[in-house]
Amino acid sequence: MENHKAEILVVEDDPAILKGLLDVLVFNGFLATGREDGREGLDIALVNTFDLVILDVMLPSLDGFSICRELRQAKPDQPIMMLTAKGSEDDIVTGFTAGADDYVHKPFSLRELMVRVEALLRRSGKTPSPENLEVGTISFDSVKLTAALDGKSEEITRREMDVISYLHRNSDRIISKQEFLSEVWNYTVTDIETRTVDIHIQKLRKKLARLLGDKPLIVTVRGEGYRLEVGE
Repeated sequence: MENHKAEILVVEDDPAILKGLLDVLVFNGFLATGREDGREGLDIALVNTFDLVILDVMLPSLDGFSICRELRQAKPDQPIMMLTAKGSEDDIVTGFTAGADDYVHKPFSLRELMVRVEALLRRSGKTPSPENLEVGTISFDSVKLTAALDGKSEEITRREMDVISYLHRNSDRIISKQEFLSEVWNYTVTDIETRTVDIHIQKLRKKLARLLGDKPLIVTVRGEGYRLEVGE
């Protein structure tokens, strides 16, 4: 069964920031919709179902605090994140009093934002718990940290589970070492000489080979990176 993709609404009046947020949300596997006007944002949030609503505070027509209050009254269980350049204690208190679940002030890193988004979705139960992952014929358990096939199993590390999960989420393309460093290892600088990714994948391959034999699950694309080879 295909995993549910969380649907996120972003209400932000700066077109460049809005586009950047939508791009990074889509890149990370979410369905994202944006509005630049406060009233339009509230209207679409009221008539549609979103797993998360991200609100800027300073908006035309209707400010983010007002949207948050009205949305919270109409949909008490709606996860809401406030996003604003205002960082004073009073504004943060106002945001939480209006009913926000989290508050992120600009400037922020995209990595921090994504961590906060994923944490809020988990807390609200809006994203499925990836306890089990089927990749080809192998079953991965992210709680027990095992890879299993036909009654045999291999213990894997948390990082190896993160690697196979990221490859699976992006199985339609090649993942470079730099992307792994950024998205799985959370490196802020990726243009460095390190064999971290190669070593982890080499160890993971050896474990998978004990289950699959000579047929590789993770293949190297010379000069490009790695991809899954699931087959039929």
